[in-house]
Amino acid sequence: MRAAALRTEPRTQPELRTELCTDEGEFGRLAGEWGALYRRCGTATPFQTHAWLHSWWLSYGTPGRLRLVLVHDGGDLVAAAPLMLVRQPWPVLVPLGGAISDFGDVLIEDGERGDRAAAALADGLAAAARTALIDFREVRPGGAVERVYARWRGPRRQVPDSLCLELPAVPMDDLIGRLATAKAQQRVRAKLRKLASLGVERRAVRPDEVDAALRRLLELHRLQWQGRKVTAEHLQDRFAEHLIRSVGPMVRAGDAVVTEFRLDGAVVAVDLTLLSERFTGGYLYGAHPRLRERKADVATMLLHACAQHTAPGGDDGAGGGSGAGGGGRRVLSLLRGNEPYKHHWRPQPVVNQRFLLARRRTAPLMSATVCDVAARSGGKKLLDRFLGRRERGGGRP
Repeated sequence: MRAAALRTEPRTQPELRTELCTDEGEFGRLAGEWGALYRRCGTATPFQTHAWLHSWWLSYGTPGRLRLVLVHDGGDLVAAAPLMLVRQPWPVLVPLGGAISDFGDVLIEDGERGDRAAAALADGLAAAARTALIDFREVRPGGAVERVYARWRGPRRQVPDSLCLELPAVPMDDLIGRLATAKAQQRVRAKLRKLASLGVERRAVRPDEVDAALRRLLELHRLQWQGRKVTAEHLQDRFAEHLIRSVGPMVRAGDAVVTEFRLDGAVVAVDLTLLSERFTGGYLYGAHPRLRERKADVATMLLHACAQHTAPGGDDGAGGGSGAGGGGRRVLSLLRGNEPYKHHWRPQPVVNQRFLLARRRTAPLMSATVCDVAARSGGKKLLDRFLGRRERGGGRP
């Protein structure tokens, strides 16, 4: 029963009930109310959907370490913090989703109940933390964690995290218009004409086709990176299991779309794009080397497809609206990373934030973490300077 699965924490508001869930089975049964809260939290990204987080836990979680802080108002879930306990080497509560998730956050309902829910969630987190530091990483500016941070009563720190690059959610023609020169714009239009002349066709796969399409995506991803440096986790069985388990429900809910690209009747590329009310982001793709051999520009092809899901009524290549109903979205995110090819499109740099929350007894752990962050940042800057000098022939930077 639910009462046995959840340990009740002291109430912070007469109307609200704050609970700590440590039961994996109960986590799975939260899908319905979690999904309803997700739809009422305007800052949420697809990395906060129940399908993504629960699947991630099944692939990457450590039994006994689940920590979900939940706030209810009557029968409604109005706030949730999906966390797990790790030791690095001291005890820390970190968001579910790990390194394969570009953004971490909590869920807090918008509207009148939101402020009370944020305060209750802050108190619930303090009670759940006990002797652990709370470390929210990769929070987009404006994320719901900021509301918890503002109400935190103990020691706290905010430091920069990863760099992301974002484009406005506009049609492809407008993205081309952002390029620096008329010559650059002409080159992109020529690449699009080349794709059309080759006969590259795209279509959004149906929900019942998602599993097979994702297996093709991962096969093509492995093939395209063969002999080159690749994110090793993307080649692991546990990642494949997570992706296949999570994306099907996300496609059915309108939180993702999987697109196949065909050339001469064969699937030559598959793309996974994640969707939310304010966010569109290309997460992962696989492309056959044959495309490059035919002089097809894969990056332009993928961006063109992704842009279809940002404009109202956007075409998904299959004659209908996008997986999320074709609604307009405010940001086309290139996600984490500062790769040079992304700058071709003149994106806006956006820095994710890291929020450290401590109780008085764990304040030294927070200080140690901040020092570690500063040391790592300083070391990276020194390495970048060294590599820059070497590329310039050893001259002074």
